[in-house]
Amino acid sequence: MDFTLYLIFATLVFLGIHIVPSTPLRALAVKAIGERAYLGLFSFASLAGLLWMSAEYARAPMEALWPGLRLLPLVLTPFAFVLLACGLLARNPALLGQAGALKREDPARGIIRITRHPVMWAIMLWAGAHLLAIGSLQAVIFFGGLLLLAAAGTILQDARQAAQLGEDWRRFAALTSNLPFLAIVQGRNRVVWREIGLWRPTVGLAAFALVLYAHPWLY
Repeated sequence: MDFTLYLIFATLVFLGIHIVPSTPLRALAVKAIGERAYLGLFSFASLAGLLWMSAEYARAPMEALWPGLRLLPLVLTPFAFVLLACGLLARNPALLGQAGALKREDPARGIIRITRHPVMWAIMLWAGAHLLAIGSLQAVIFFGGLLLLAAAGTILQDARQAAQLGEDWRRFAALTSNLPFLAIVQGRNRVVWREIGLWRPTVGLAAFALVLYAHPWLY
């Protein structure tokens, strides 16, 4: 029984679940069962897929591909948690249901001045750090799948919002960037630290400390 094949299959299913919102299937599903039911079903399927991936990753024997950079997550993951906290605890016009913020005179505020996809970049940073730290085939499949999904998600989400929101989105996109700090380097925006505040990064670092403490039981 090759558990690595099961991991590959679970990862492909998980990725497939997240491709659906970018296809005509989403509109058909919403028409058939309604927006609320669709979002509930999608959330359930996503969680089930992630749990399945995690179970298969835990069962698969590790096949080393390179010497793992074991300390890399300790360096990069705190930044991922800060991005995650700042992204989840702030209004983001790039997300579903928050497009009304695009009408503001200054729609890109706080962490959104740095990247319009802070949560996705948090996932990419976390997944990439663990992939390089573990250095196994199974890590490439599991963490690489999550990294690929987050990276593709930023692009697909931008394309969907551009098609749906038109000029409001174009004005917002001109003030922001997908790649962190690119809009700032190009002079299209600036960092305003008081908009981010101290408490959001503190929440992120506290969450990182908690996960680090619990890591022996989670791994």
